[in-house]
Amino acid sequence: MKYRTLGKTGLQVSQLALGGSSLGSVFKEIDEKEGIRTVHVAIEHGINLIDTAPFYGLTKGETVLGKALRDIPREKYYLATKVGRYGWTAADFDFSAARVMAGVDESLQRLGVDYVDFIQIHDTEFGRLDQIINETIPALRRVQAAGKARFVGVTSLPVKVFTEVLGRIEVDQIQSYCHYCLNDTALLDILPFLQKQNVAIFNAAPLAMRLLTAEGPPDWHQASPEVKAKCLEAARYCKDRGSDLAKLALQFSVAHPDISTNIVGTASPERILEYIRQIEAPMDVELLHDVLKILEPVHNSTWPSGLPENN
Repeated sequence: MKYRTLGKTGLQVSQLALGGSSLGSVFKEIDEKEGIRTVHVAIEHGINLIDTAPFYGLTKGETVLGKALRDIPREKYYLATKVGRYGWTAADFDFSAARVMAGVDESLQRLGVDYVDFIQIHDTEFGRLDQIINETIPALRRVQAAGKARFVGVTSLPVKVFTEVLGRIEVDQIQSYCHYCLNDTALLDILPFLQKQNVAIFNAAPLAMRLLTAEGPPDWHQASPEVKAKCLEAARYCKDRGSDLAKLALQFSVAHPDISTNIVGTASPERILEYIRQIEAPMDVELLHDVLKILEPVHNSTWPSGLPENN
């Protein structure tokens, strides 16, 4: 496993990180013992960053992860979780200072730790940015001052949110998802801005929430039919040539030297080992060229998320 410096934090993080959504049965129902073993295998093989959220499985993801971490020394891993989103409906978002500060304590209890390394605002685009800037982030700075978190970050689907928030207030880290992968590289548009601020970057969903897999995305995936069709075409093209689209997608994302870490979610020990092997294998450059050509008609095609003004 290779490690990269995570922006202004100075932390050395593995270029592959473990995402906790699968531990919450977001994609399918999991075997809890297998999920716990996945965490252990990931850390044993050099992954030192784990990202989760209370939203994943409506607290199940954090609960299962907490069980997995009981027997692992705290210095073996960096831990990130989130506040602000607690369910699927508009009523399940609450970015108020009181709620996010209480949410941190709830997460710490579920995870069985005294602190997290990163506390992030979950899906910031669903909040009014004035509240995020004037209330939520200052509240998380108080959490940081109390020693319950080391760094404060924001997550969002629309990349516009990052420039608007970071243009008005300092944060330590951002998490972008589905915007640095084979079919969508919109994160690169704001990379110089992020680098100027030396912000730590988490790139989540390099497989575009399973768009870039042979199995295809879950039913709830919001990509357009055109995007899904092109990704399916790319998956079949790779299969016909004895390769795998997911492998190529993961190698593509990990290869960017200025993106420190890439978050993959799984509750399968075998799958996390496969991911680790894949990033260590040489990338088929000719296949990459062909797949990018297939995906070119839908390049950077995304979907709306959050409040209209934040898209």
